[in-house]
Amino acid sequence: MSAVYFRIFVTMKWTFAPEPDPASVKHMEEVLNVPYKIARLLVRRGIETYDQARKFFKPSLDDIYDPYLMKDMDKAVRRIREAMSRGEKILIYGDYDVDGTTAVAILYSFLRERYPHLEFYIPDRNKEGYGISFRGVDYAADNGFGLMIALDCGIKAVEQVRRARERGVDVIVGDHHTPGDELPPAVAILNPKQKDCTYPFKELSGAGIAFKIIQALNAEEGHTIDKIIPYLDLLAVSIAADIVPIVDENRTLMYFGLQQLNLMPRPGLKVLMRTMRRKQWEVSDLVFVLAPRINSAGRMEHGKLAVKLLIQTDDHKAEELGALIEENNRERRETDQKITDDALEKIEKHIDPESYTTVVYDREWHKGVVGIVASRLIERFYRPTIVMTYSETDNLWVGSARSIHEFDLYDVLNSIEEYIHQFGGHKFAAGLSVEPEKMQDFIRAFEAEVRRRFPDGLPEPEILIDDELDLIDISPKFYRLLKKFAPFGPGNMKPNFMTRGLRDSGFARRVGKEQNHLKLTLMDGTTRNFYAAIAFGKGDLLERIKQQGEFAAVYHLEENQWNGRTTLQLNVKDIKFDFQ
Repeated sequence: MSAVYFRIFVTMKWTFAPEPDPASVKHMEEVLNVPYKIARLLVRRGIETYDQARKFFKPSLDDIYDPYLMKDMDKAVRRIREAMSRGEKILIYGDYDVDGTTAVAILYSFLRERYPHLEFYIPDRNKEGYGISFRGVDYAADNGFGLMIALDCGIKAVEQVRRARERGVDVIVGDHHTPGDELPPAVAILNPKQKDCTYPFKELSGAGIAFKIIQALNAEEGHTIDKIIPYLDLLAVSIAADIVPIVDENRTLMYFGLQQLNLMPRPGLKVLMRTMRRKQWEVSDLVFVLAPRINSAGRMEHGKLAVKLLIQTDDHKAEELGALIEENNRERRETDQKITDDALEKIEKHIDPESYTTVVYDREWHKGVVGIVASRLIERFYRPTIVMTYSETDNLWVGSARSIHEFDLYDVLNSIEEYIHQFGGHKFAAGLSVEPEKMQDFIRAFEAEVRRRFPDGLPEPEILIDDELDLIDISPKFYRLLKKFAPFGPGNMKPNFMTRGLRDSGFARRVGKEQNHLKLTLMDGTTRNFYAAIAFGKGDLLERIKQQGEFAAVYHLEENQWNGRTTLQLNVKDIKFDFQ
């Protein structure tokens, strides 16, 4: 592969977080008796009082909001209880991704303990696509369901819900996506993002909405919230996988969800967790280990397999289903890698290296992994990317689009919609379909519109630095307090630190199967201690580190578990020489 086609960045743009208010930092340093650097991190996260810090460091179940603050929750609960008292059949409908399948598993598991006339429905990714399908509506009507509860979808399914209503099926919509101008004619709509919903937190996941439903039903039975804590392992996976902000109520739910996951996970999750040896599972493990496995069912086979695993209470059956999921995940990885390689070859042959966009397509590519491939190509080239395959059923090119940080993908697609058959999504990710005869015009229009929005050239990827440290600042107390900032995620990312004047002890070496990572032992002149470091993807810098000596690095701190020992290490994100 010609190097010119790899817009790979050895370094990134370094941006320092704004300076926090000095008076607020000093106040937090004094009232909490914490190191100055810890106080700075807190103030940067908007924590400026003792009470705010107490809530941040010690989440409480009391911080979880009353579900009846959500618009239509009373209607939804009343209709569910009415269906149960009448003996109506209830269908729980959800999307095929992690958020949708965990949402269905939460509500189905809760109701199953109380009510027998219950089924779940996950649409087929290839035959039905995302959201409530007409096929799903007809299934509910044809099979005598009086109530359908749609989770993680439905807020824009106006015609589908109208069809359900005409066919005698009531629908409750439990969704967290942004509503359109017209709402579906459902008996209840649970969505904090509705304009007239006063629920105090707007960023719940789809499974978060499902949890609020069981919280309300649980309260109607006279129980405290402690009784439904076992469902938080599923909710934690959803929050992590759907990349919703881990702040406010989500932070509390994630905090207790991780406790449940680490102490007493349900059989289906326990089976998947055994694939990776972890003393303590964190948010990043849910994103990179559990979520891809759960997603693989919907990508390679059918999302209902994931739900079957997640609702399973029998350990032996969970083992059998877990083995099928692992096989799906293995197949997903192989397919993902093959399509990525194919896409890179097409880019080398057919796309100008000076292009501002990447659009690649092939009739044989698997629809279930094109979004993953688009994300991988952005890691290589850092430019707006679309990967598509062909749908014989619809006679359309269909696929996924992914974007870079500074770019509103949805807005651009909207501006060239005359070339698109259908699209939906948000700022950083979208799904779309294009008619074959419009494909080349679409590609040209997409490139032209991106160029118009970046007249000075595509931006470099950026890394945000929370603070500058000397290695001597990294004391046991400092790291102990830093761990209490968890759970980390959007809205509360793991802090990135920068240190200048670093030198390797002379034992730097390449590691990894492809020898493309660096293992380092660092010092900076402020301490006689050496600090272990790992720099993924930086293997090509080995000789320069040996020859040039000093350098600056951006990193976050983490614990490394190896051969039963846990040690502190620097996870290096970027390295700069001659940094001023």
